[in-house]
Amino acid sequence: MTEFTLNAQARTDLGKGASRRLRHALNIPAVVYGGNKPAESVTILAKEITKLFENEAAFSHVIELNIDGAKQNVVVKAMQRHPAKQFIMHADFVRVVAGQKLTAIVPVHFINEEAPVKKGGEISHVVGEIEVSCEAKDLPEFIEVDLANAEIGTIVHLSDLKAPKGVEFVALAHGDDKAVANVHAPRVAPEAAEGAAE
Repeated sequence: MTEFTLNAQARTDLGKGASRRLRHALNIPAVVYGGNKPAESVTILAKEITKLFENEAAFSHVIELNIDGAKQNVVVKAMQRHPAKQFIMHADFVRVVAGQKLTAIVPVHFINEEAPVKKGGEISHVVGEIEVSCEAKDLPEFIEVDLANAEIGTIVHLSDLKAPKGVEFVALAHGDDKAVANVHAPRVAPEAAEGAAE
């Protein structure tokens, strides 16, 4: 299992203006909370956090966060990116407490996508990540969505997915059976597309 570590510094300069100044200095504002301790505002070097999250697995693993030499285990709760440029603007981390459930965002991996495509279907991914609730030891690296048996017209919902042992889908627990993917007929019939090309 990969070890994920991140260095941070405590910050007292808060507010939008302070956050803007931090980002200009190539630092990212972040907040650490949970675990029956007060929330901490920290700053992380932009290049460090960007490098860490180039590895998709970092989103669904426990990260050792070193704040001015004091280490604590955390997971990513939320990540705010710039809408156009996609760089990270802010991060929220939740402390990991042994035996206590946490919520985390886990990426979705779609497999056997060629099966419905061979039947003439097109696949639309509705979500790329799912919020889960579990203990840190049960945190999955990703949630697998198998499309091997999907027919044209199939909508895959959260309730169709097999949650790993000890893992609960947060939306489903709140009665929201979200669509994850759907298989639909091509928007344009192949003959019509050929006619247009001629």
